[in-house]
Amino acid sequence: MNPEALSELISHIAHDLVAAGEAGSLTEDLIPPVEKFAVMRPKDRSHGDWASNAAMQLAKKAGMKPRDLAQLFAARLQSADGIAAVEVAGPGFINITLDSASAAAIVDAVLAQGAQFGRNDHLSGQTLNLEFVSANPTGPIHIGGTRWAAVGDSMARVLEANGAKVIREYYFNDHGEQINRFAKSLVAAAHGEQTPADGYKGAYIDEIAQRVIEEAKADGVDILALPRVDGGKNEDGEPLGEGDSEQREEFRKRAVPMMFAEIQESMKNFRVHFDVWFHENSLYQDGEVERAIAKLREQGDIFEKDGATWFASTKHGDDKDRVIIKSDGNYAYFAADIAYYYNKRHRKTDPADVAIYMLGADHHGYIGRMMAMCAAFGDKPGVNMQILIGQLVNVMKDGKAVRMSKRAGNVVTIDDLVDAIGVDASRYSLARTDYNTSVDIDLNLLASHSNDNPVYYVQYAHARSCNVDRNAAEAQIDPTTADLALLDTETDGEVLAALAQWPAALAQAGDLRAPHRIAHYLEELAAAYHKWYNIERVVPMPLTDLEERKPEAEREALRIAKNPEPARAAARLKLNDAVRTVIAAGLDLLGVSAPEKM
Repeated sequence: MNPEALSELISHIAHDLVAAGEAGSLTEDLIPPVEKFAVMRPKDRSHGDWASNAAMQLAKKAGMKPRDLAQLFAARLQSADGIAAVEVAGPGFINITLDSASAAAIVDAVLAQGAQFGRNDHLSGQTLNLEFVSANPTGPIHIGGTRWAAVGDSMARVLEANGAKVIREYYFNDHGEQINRFAKSLVAAAHGEQTPADGYKGAYIDEIAQRVIEEAKADGVDILALPRVDGGKNEDGEPLGEGDSEQREEFRKRAVPMMFAEIQESMKNFRVHFDVWFHENSLYQDGEVERAIAKLREQGDIFEKDGATWFASTKHGDDKDRVIIKSDGNYAYFAADIAYYYNKRHRKTDPADVAIYMLGADHHGYIGRMMAMCAAFGDKPGVNMQILIGQLVNVMKDGKAVRMSKRAGNVVTIDDLVDAIGVDASRYSLARTDYNTSVDIDLNLLASHSNDNPVYYVQYAHARSCNVDRNAAEAQIDPTTADLALLDTETDGEVLAALAQWPAALAQAGDLRAPHRIAHYLEELAAAYHKWYNIERVVPMPLTDLEERKPEAEREALRIAKNPEPARAAARLKLNDAVRTVIAAGLDLLGVSAPEKM
């Protein structure tokens, strides 16, 4: 019996107590949904296998003392199949001890369902548009975007495991001033000139510029001979680089697709798949910006002032109104945001019920205007639009921050990180910390084969379980002879309890948009398994010379411990296989491999 089954049983008992007139003033409509009846693992194992505070939840509604109501629950729970003992403790906790066969039934459930164990459909019927990374095509993906790649892809997998349809989307910023700055930087590099004051630096700029020159030459175009325009200087006398020239446009036209292809390749190598690569420029080319603004104008949310066009965002909770068309006739960046959200919600194919934006720490100030725009379109902020803000990543080595990239300047890129520690360690380390908090990536730790390295610790548990299987096959242990009731030791119980918590952990990770909970769960399961592995035996083992020299009573105890009877060995083998199944499934949700040998 797992926690979900106990929650359902407790909910059923609450309804029975009301029907029997034993629950005081509690009525059917005051009983919360079954998922609100939390069943928790007690920190003190002497308090039982599971604990519930249901009586304390309902006592005020029932007009009863929590302990008195708890006693009513306990009496009914005591008679349920699979429950060995029930005790009321403290102010009204209900402590539940399962019989060993009931506790071990989770093993058969895991092995029967395989990788599907724990998956559910409670988010089915929802289409979630999950946009993440969306780095500008002006350079390699830096460490912040790499974190969103790991977190976003893991989140998509977790949401799908909870039944949602997820559209993974990359918003490609190929319109606007940052593209002009990129092109100006390439022109300057191609001519060996100083980088423009607002330009991009790094060896990759020289690389891309050279590639553009070679591609143009292959097409019969002498790109460096095309007309140029001096962009002048800023107020500090620094060059602003190439103006709006034919040469700059040719560099832009050729370089942006190159960066786009490089970003796509980096994502592929990082095991990140996108269903949609959405080009910002298409919003302007297809007239979607004008249509979205017209929609808001119809609703009275657009006004003119000082020669500019404004969105009346204060009507919908923003702290100030926002310019969407500047007085010079050019669109403000927010105009594309408006059109993009409206596009997501009203596409002919896979319109989003929920648009989830994963943005960097520097975008916190955008939340107010984005939510106001959501409300202006008649949607619910925080429901139809959800904005997740990620915090900074610090890459450390030998206790000091590092800047590894020669190619991209004074930053760490996705390729730098993967080259240093591999895809598995990169993805796991970035996804295991709540994106709301900053994270330090310790390169020395993540390259080590030690229990302090979290990804190694979890992967090693999987590899160990595979090794147990190989040894059990050689020893001809037959799992069909298993008696799961023999999984009755304390360490057996800890592993069983950890397995039983997987469905709840997966559901919570989806509901809370928190894939890091998957990593935390895996580390707890791995800890229980490693402890179990060091105490319980599956494959019989002879005593060592040192053990043979111990007193007879100790020798006999060791023989029993190291040579379990066939039915117990088979039961432990099935428990081992259940752990292997869940760890592999969990690692897959994080996009991390589950090695069979290490």
